[in-house]
Amino acid sequence: MNMQAQGLPEKAGDKMTTNAELQARKEQAIARGQGNLAPFYIDRADNAELWDVEGNRYIDFGSGIAVVNTGHNHPKVKAAVQAQLEKFSHTCVMVTPYDSAVELAEQLNQLAPGDTPKKTIFVTTGAEAVENCIKIARAHTGRRGVIAFNGGFHGRTMMAMGLTGKVTPYKNLFGPFPGEIFHAPYPIPYHGISEEESLKALNNLFKVDIEPSDVAAIILEPVQGEGGFYPASDSFMQALRKLCDEHGIMLIADEIQTGFARTGKFFCTEYSGVEPDLMTAAKGIAGGFPIAAVIGKAEVMDSPNPGGLGGTYGGSPIGCAAALAVLDVIKEEGLVERANHIGALFGQRLGALQAQYPNLIGEIRSERGAMIAMELIQNGDSEQPNPELTKALVAKGQEKGLILLSCGFRSNVIRFLPALTIGDDVANEGLDILEQCFAELN
Repeated sequence: MNMQAQGLPEKAGDKMTTNAELQARKEQAIARGQGNLAPFYIDRADNAELWDVEGNRYIDFGSGIAVVNTGHNHPKVKAAVQAQLEKFSHTCVMVTPYDSAVELAEQLNQLAPGDTPKKTIFVTTGAEAVENCIKIARAHTGRRGVIAFNGGFHGRTMMAMGLTGKVTPYKNLFGPFPGEIFHAPYPIPYHGISEEESLKALNNLFKVDIEPSDVAAIILEPVQGEGGFYPASDSFMQALRKLCDEHGIMLIADEIQTGFARTGKFFCTEYSGVEPDLMTAAKGIAGGFPIAAVIGKAEVMDSPNPGGLGGTYGGSPIGCAAALAVLDVIKEEGLVERANHIGALFGQRLGALQAQYPNLIGEIRSERGAMIAMELIQNGDSEQPNPELTKALVAKGQEKGLILLSCGFRSNVIRFLPALTIGDDVANEGLDILEQCFAELN
């Protein structure tokens, strides 16, 4: 059928294949709010490497923002998806369900921290998982208030943005946000914010803004993601658990970026020995296929009435098949242990770089597996962030074939999220490029 005869635009096909041409088309076709970090367009990927439409190779230290923990195009994940496609692509798990969703929920319930019986629901995105955590917590407690932390990131829907503790670029222009959300300082010793100060601020909220008996939930990331890869200490997590238990508040662990072996535990909360009431999961769950989950204590999860939770695409059969394969790969290839090896490798190499540039590299954070950060400063002063160098390193890395991601409340942190399947040779090659970038920029 002639597409133009039907009033449809002609497909570009192979007529325009350069990065520059595709970027020009993108800027005309896609709203500027959905920007892109790198001005090149990926044609294929394998494990921790990417190739663009011009044939250029890149080492990927971002993994699609901690999504392909099992590497790009893992053969086992690919085979599971192909097999599911031969059966069916969608029926809606709330209409005519399928066994893969049940099996995935059973496995996630077993993997979640703590001995309390668990249940799971499936949604499509991390933000949806966060929103549903709040719904479930409010249904269970009959309360309205939610407390989050400065610097936290919980998504881009309205409730999730309200919970997020950073204005630009996430919240700017988009308010007003839902009410009854309160923020407290997140403990960051490097920036002089102690656990005691954070807990004191929480108790101050109870005196100034909302009674603890009216708080449904406290939500936090066990390692802040967009905020700068700051880990919550075991003692802080335990103090929050105690505080929540004293007041009947639900503790929500947002494990969207920290889950699925990323931090050297299957879920990062395991480090503290704390059992959350509710947890979010997304990103690394299915090797790049869109599925997310809320996992929680069965009694809490059953608080909403039937039909109160769900979504058309939640628990996609393709996503469930991919996620089951990801769980197999994590176990078979020892990726929990591998994450700790990667953290040690990066920590050693970045520590040596810090010794070379002590006035520019303030802190290396590699104590949580393959969720690694390098904070850039000026004049050796932690209170003088260096967002300019951060931005320049990302750009210089792209020029040399290395994909780096930045983050941070002050936009001065390089975060490293390599695939847990990355080989040491490729990891070291990428770190060699990083060293070259530093040398050229300083």
